[in-house]
Amino acid sequence: MVLYTPGQMTSYPSSPVENGGLRFHFLGGGDEVGNVGCVLEDSAGTLLLIDYGFLPSNPPRYPDEAPSVTDALFTHAHLDHFGMAPWLVAAHRTNLHVTPVVADLAEMLWRDSYKVSSIEGDPLPWDKRDLEEALGHLQSHPTGVWNDIGGWRWRSHIAGHVVGAVMYEIETPDRKILWTGDFDTRDSPTTQGAKPVQADVLFMEATYGDSDHPERAAEEQRFIDRVVEVVERGGTALVPVFANGRSQDVLMLLWKSKLKLNVHFDGMGQRVTKTFLAHPEFVNDVKGLKEAFHWSKRVSSKSDRKKALSADVIVTTSGMLDGGPSLWYLNRLRNDQRNAILLTGYQAEGSGGRLLTETGRLQIFGKLTDIPLEVDRFALSNHAGQKQLLEFALATHAKDVILFHSDPDVRPTLADLLEKEGVQVHMPHNHESYTI
Repeated sequence: MVLYTPGQMTSYPSSPVENGGLRFHFLGGGDEVGNVGCVLEDSAGTLLLIDYGFLPSNPPRYPDEAPSVTDALFTHAHLDHFGMAPWLVAAHRTNLHVTPVVADLAEMLWRDSYKVSSIEGDPLPWDKRDLEEALGHLQSHPTGVWNDIGGWRWRSHIAGHVVGAVMYEIETPDRKILWTGDFDTRDSPTTQGAKPVQADVLFMEATYGDSDHPERAAEEQRFIDRVVEVVERGGTALVPVFANGRSQDVLMLLWKSKLKLNVHFDGMGQRVTKTFLAHPEFVNDVKGLKEAFHWSKRVSSKSDRKKALSADVIVTTSGMLDGGPSLWYLNRLRNDQRNAILLTGYQAEGSGGRLLTETGRLQIFGKLTDIPLEVDRFALSNHAGQKQLLEFALATHAKDVILFHSDPDVRPTLADLLEKEGVQVHMPHNHESYTI
């Protein structure tokens, strides 16, 4: 277990904020991708935490201990933004403010995280009792409705990253803040893109601050063409996906192709899809997602999994090849070079997917194994690219822009572009406090 001692190990200062100032302090996610948690505080004493997650890498990375906060806003239900919420409740009895989609996904994702931690032997700073308690502290809010915390008020807007992901517009007595969380201004198969909101201060993720994505339609077609190529030579295309978001996008792409494909869908993405369908107000194409889901062959047993080995396409977790059914399939498909692996998501440093792309090998059940299969990568990211980031930031008319959720060598490129437009750019480091 990762040992935190509430109130004794946080890097957040106890000193008051200077008059009229806004202090921000990244516990994690400031100068790194994922692992996000940020404290905001003004001189009147209103204190708020936005996101609190850990990075499920190998080994996992955790943020600094959060100070005592009565309320926390969560942008979406990926572990690197939401995975530490049970600890907040156990340590500080924090109210967890989320969208209805995140509220319904919480128990599933936390239980899966606890299960994986137990199997892998990785530390986790909360236990099952904390999980159960945290469920009672979830407060669900629709988008667009104002809510009050201390002397501030806030509301959420669609973020375009995954179904149920939101940005937060926050009004303090002195300024208006926009916090993007992970976001994308482009529509995806399952969710609409984010729209800019006027703000004085913009906290903007900059994962792809130094590069543009390929044109989405062209990249989606390249993915479909590759699937066809693998199937026509008699192989199976294994598509490792993230359960929350990417699995639904990939399923929609395959269904929309109108090809006669035998597609099997395995892993936690099935349950996530059902949750999405229960909240049609957040889904871009509810009818299409429902039809795509029922069109696929859903794997629900060991016998189903064996049958899937002869499928045209297997869509399954985990997206970074760190566990889940994807490793089970890969261990059985690796000896037939007609098969191929199609990676559709970010492969974090230390992940199985990163190891595979760099060395052609993968840890399978504790053994480093050669994988003599073709591996292709497709840029189907639902993060904004450099062009979208720049246009979005300028459209908010923010005078101060804080770039976070980005590698240190990525942010300067975007910062230079913004500064040429007269914007004051801040590039915070973890564990340090800054005041505007």
